[in-house]
Amino acid sequence: MKFNVSSGELVKSLSAVAGAVPAKATLAILEMVLFESENGKLKLSATDLEVSTVKYVSAEVEEDGSVAIPARRLLDTLRQLPDIPVHFSVDENFNVKFKTDRGNYRLAGQNGDEFPEMPDLSESITIESSTSVIRDAIQKTSFAVSSDDLRPAMMGVYFQIGTEESKIVATDGHRLVRLTSTEITADDAINFIVPDKALNLTAKSLEELACSIQVSEDHVSFKSGNTQIIGRLINQQYPNYESVIPQDNDKKLIVSKELMLSTVKRVSIFSSHTTRQIRLKMEQDKIAISAEDIDMSSEAREVVEAEYSDEAMEIGFNARYLSDVLNNVDHTDVLFEFSTPNRAGIVKPAEQEKNSEILMLVMPVMLNSY
Repeated sequence: MKFNVSSGELVKSLSAVAGAVPAKATLAILEMVLFESENGKLKLSATDLEVSTVKYVSAEVEEDGSVAIPARRLLDTLRQLPDIPVHFSVDENFNVKFKTDRGNYRLAGQNGDEFPEMPDLSESITIESSTSVIRDAIQKTSFAVSSDDLRPAMMGVYFQIGTEESKIVATDGHRLVRLTSTEITADDAINFIVPDKALNLTAKSLEELACSIQVSEDHVSFKSGNTQIIGRLINQQYPNYESVIPQDNDKKLIVSKELMLSTVKRVSIFSSHTTRQIRLKMEQDKIAISAEDIDMSSEAREVVEAEYSDEAMEIGFNARYLSDVLNNVDHTDVLFEFSTPNRAGIVKPAEQEKNSEILMLVMPVMLNSY
């Protein structure tokens, strides 16, 4: 196998696929990137057997073939080079030699035929959307994915794809986010759960083009331009999240998102490092945010102007969970909907976007005053 390629282009492509290369692999070949020639281009593939990435690179292919090359060492070397042409050649023992006008380098590769095969997506349902819509859906939901191995279904984002609109959901039991979009649809309804790692790679790697999603029985693929991310689906039953969304939260509060977020962050510095508990006390046209750490004899309290006209109420939240939710509100003002101090609070933008609607939920924590 022989080919010439720009070092700059190769670095960008290797960086995109290297996210699927495991830091510690049970098989040595998983620490490598598969180089293949295909239709005059260079095809790079990497996998950890759960998530796979594929990237096509423009190159001058002189001799077809395939070889697996150690990912980290090759990438670290190329990153130290300016954007210059690099010539690669692979001998019959899969020794990889590459040279530039600055020097010669050699790495021990492996037979490309030994590299794990990419999942078969020939029998799949296709969903067409745009990369920006998919990336936005991932970024607005993945923060609430659970890391609890005992609840594997919640360790991914749940896609409920419909014919007219779709719901993308994530929850860890403390927070829940449900994004409803009319820009992600399919000819046939389908539900599936995508692991967090596959979605993070998708959000980072996909190009600003149309995005095609393929869903088979066990895998999902996100593809745009020259980049493809393939993840193994979580074949579990997703919990009935609709049952935990309160339907009668009649107490409404509207407040500046930035003011609320900065206040929560400041006040939370004085909260207990164990519970991260803060108090929200709503009164006429204002909200008092407070926290205390009895062990450190510290406390803080700030009052923020807000639109609120219902009866006074006090509720407690974990400051980190509340901050995460506020960070994902795109509008300048945020709408809170409350019922009682022991029921979940609903958080929404004061105004929803045209083609999507987001609802977030934060579970309260019990306060000593209850």
